Amino acid sequence: MQEFKIHVGSVVPLDRANVDTDAIIPKQFLTSIRRVGFGQNLFDEWRYEDRGEPGQDCETRPIRPGFVLNLSRYRGSSILLTRANFGCGSSREHAAWALLQFGFRVIVAPSFGDIFHQNALKNGLLLVQLPERDIEELFQLSLGSDSALEMTVDLDAQTVQIGGSENSSPLHFHVDPSRKKCLLLGLDDVAVTLSEMEKISDFEQHHWSRFPWLQEETTALPA
Repeated sequence: MQEFKIHVGSVVPLDRANVDTDAIIPKQFLTSIRRVGFGQNLFDEWRYEDRGEPGQDCETRPIRPGFVLNLSRYRGSSILLTRANFGCGSSREHAAWALLQFGFRVIVAPSFGDIFHQNALKNGLLLVQLPERDIEELFQLSLGSDSALEMTVDLDAQTVQIGGSENSSPLHFHVDPSRKKCLLLGLDDVAVTLSEMEKISDFEQHHWSRFPWLQEETTALPA
C-alpha cells in the first residue's frame, strides 16, 4: 500500500449525495478480485452513454459530456469533493479499488458509508470528513472557478489547506489513530500482521511447548 503523508492535488466537485457503491463501480464489473483494471469503469453509468461490459475498450465508448469527470479542467484531479453518505450501499471493496485506480487519493465529504469507510482506509484511500458548512464553502469555491481548485491534505497534521495561500485557515479533520499510523507507513492489514511475525513466532513456540499433544494431533490428521 502506498504511504500517505502530504498530498497536493486538484479537486473534482461531484455535487451528489448518497452516492452508492453500485454507482461507483456497477455490479457487472465485480467479476475479479485481482485489484486491477477497475479505474476505467469508475462511475461507469454516469461517465458513458452506453452500458459498459468487462474487458470493453472504453476509449471508443460515447461519453456523457456534462458529467463532471469528463470535463477537461478536472482531468488528472486526485481529490474528490462530494456530498453526504458517500459510499453507501453494498460492501464491495471494488469501489475503493476503482477510485484509487482512477487516480483519487482523497475523498472529502461530510459523511461516508460505514463499510466503504473501512474498505477505503484499508486500501490507502484517505477519507476526509468535514462539517457541512465547510463542504458547502468548498463547493462554492470549486464550482465558482474556471479551473480546478487546488488543495493540500496533510495527514500527520490532519489538515486541509485550500490552494497555496498562507492567508486561508486550514480545515481540521479526524482520523482513527491506528488507521492514521497504517496510512502514514503504507501498511495494509497483511503488512501489519507480518510486522508482528517475531511476536507471533514467540507465541507459537510458547503455545506448542505448553500443549505439545495438540501439535501431534494436528500432524496426525489425514490430508
